[in-house]
Amino acid sequence: VYSTFHICWGAQAGLYHHYGIQKYQFDKKLSGIYTHTVLKPNHPLMRGFDDTFVIPHSRYTTVRYEDIKKQLSLEVLAVSEQAGPAVIANRSGRQVFITGHAEYDRETLANEYYRDLNKGIDPNIPYNYFPDDDPEKKPLLEWRAHSYLLYSNWLNYYVYQRTPYDLNEIR
Repeated sequence: VYSTFHICWGAQAGLYHHYGIQKYQFDKKLSGIYTHTVLKPNHPLMRGFDDTFVIPHSRYTTVRYEDIKKQLSLEVLAVSEQAGPAVIANRSGRQVFITGHAEYDRETLANEYYRDLNKGIDPNIPYNYFPDDDPEKKPLLEWRAHSYLLYSNWLNYYVYQRTPYDLNEIR
């Protein structure tokens, strides 16, 4: 595989495995739709992004921005004040780490919320997800365009354009 795209738990595991970056437990599950600020608008993964964008997060742990900054081969491309570093890549683009869930459908957070309720976990209502924080209302789908852009930028700039025709050349 020429470039890998790690998502949520996979991103945290990949950051630990490849760079020794620890994860930290939240007191309560982070769940909801969070606003992210693009830090490197000229980076290929961020091409076409607005200054801010939203994606879902649903997790019990996080990685810290200051730990990632210590790794000179990594760049934080987008960050959320509440959810932390969200789009991280190594400088070659061969490893991309997304701490949220850009791939989620409209109902995924609702399904997780109701699942947790049924298990007796007593979850918070996902942040900024249900209109008026009312789980009876249909959630707005407001992250799809940026999600498609993120995946298509990765596929175009780091898979399609950079993968050698003969993979034996990279060994």
